Amino acid sequence: MNAEPADQIRLLDLQALDSRLDQLAHRRRSLPEHAEIEKRTADLTQLRSLTVAAETQLSDTQRELTKAEQDVEQVRARAQRDQQRLDSGAVTSPKDLANLQSEIASLAKRQSDLEDVVLEVMERLESAQTRVTEMTARRDDAQHSAQEAEQRRDAAFAEIDAEADKVRRERETVASVIPADLMKLYTRLREQNGGVGAARLYQRRCEGCRVELSITDLNDVRAQAANAVVRCENCGRILVRTADSGL
Repeated sequence: MNAEPADQIRLLDLQALDSRLDQLAHRRRSLPEHAEIEKRTADLTQLRSLTVAAETQLSDTQRELTKAEQDVEQVRARAQRDQQRLDSGAVTSPKDLANLQSEIASLAKRQSDLEDVVLEVMERLESAQTRVTEMTARRDDAQHSAQEAEQRRDAAFAEIDAEADKVRRERETVASVIPADLMKLYTRLREQNGGVGAARLYQRRCEGCRVELSITDLNDVRAQAANAVVRCENCGRILVRTADSGL
């Protein structure tokens, strides 16, 4: 293939722009915020689950306290009714009086036991409330941290994308004046060689593979016409000759 030396030189400009686009894409994929967001999202998911569990425990304990207080109230109400019967003198049978007094004593013991239960449940309720407050604060902090990381990522995205758009416009300008057949070859070689399709021959060394050309290869390159598209014998990339090639 033949191409004007100026068009071959433009390949180096195009390669530089393509390499910059590759670097920007790699930078975009490799932002440290990605790992941070992933970690903080995982932490947030866990904290949300723990918060729900704490809220569920609090709700269950509140219902348990309500039930315990109702039990106390029922026993207290029954004891008051029995005491009123006893105080009214309506019960005159010794046996009935004894049974009533026994029941009042039993209810007093039952009420005391239930009140102990209420106190124990109230302690657990306080602990559950503290747990909910703690987990809610931790969840909110984690959510805030995740949002901050996302904002930093988005800001980095905007900066990278703005530069990439500028580079792409420059690339379009350069690519538009390169012959189609040369462009096709460059694109194919770039895909085959890790993103580098054209390299400068500098001081007898291919800047694509960093291998110095042998005397035989240098003589072959010297023998080529100025408009001949030369390929590196080692890596196969287009080898662009310049005043610094050392030929």
